[in-house]
Amino acid sequence: MQNPKQTKYDQAYLRMASEWAKLSYCDRKKVGAIIVKDSMIISDGYNGTPSGYKNCCENSEGDTEWFVLHAEANAILKVAKSTQSAKNATLYITLSPCKQCSKLIIQSGIVRVVYRNEYKDISGVNFLKDYGIEVLHLKED
Repeated sequence: MQNPKQTKYDQAYLRMASEWAKLSYCDRKKVGAIIVKDSMIISDGYNGTPSGYKNCCENSEGDTEWFVLHAEANAILKVAKSTQSAKNATLYITLSPCKQCSKLIIQSGIVRVVYRNEYKDISGVNFLKDYGIEVLHLKED
């Protein structure tokens, strides 16, 4: 059973990640991410195209373009460009991480992942758990 105070903070950070998701230009799926370390938000991100590129995430068939960055990748890359480190941080994300992003999460030093909705393929979540990352699925409060 999780500490009620921690659950309250987890829910609050997930609500913030949901707000960041609304900034996405993607039509099919809007995803937001927040990285928190020592009770401070050190990064944020949402899914979308690389900075300066056209803000069109889907092709004419409605499929996501290959060049779209996932929210957690954007948040991790933002930390990499800063003076901060994601080592021992928590990632809050509105959709569970995919396989590719789970590798980035591990490599960045994030030790805890809290997500709201589950992606159809949960192999990324399973990989994180196998590696020893604490993963928590928190539904709407």
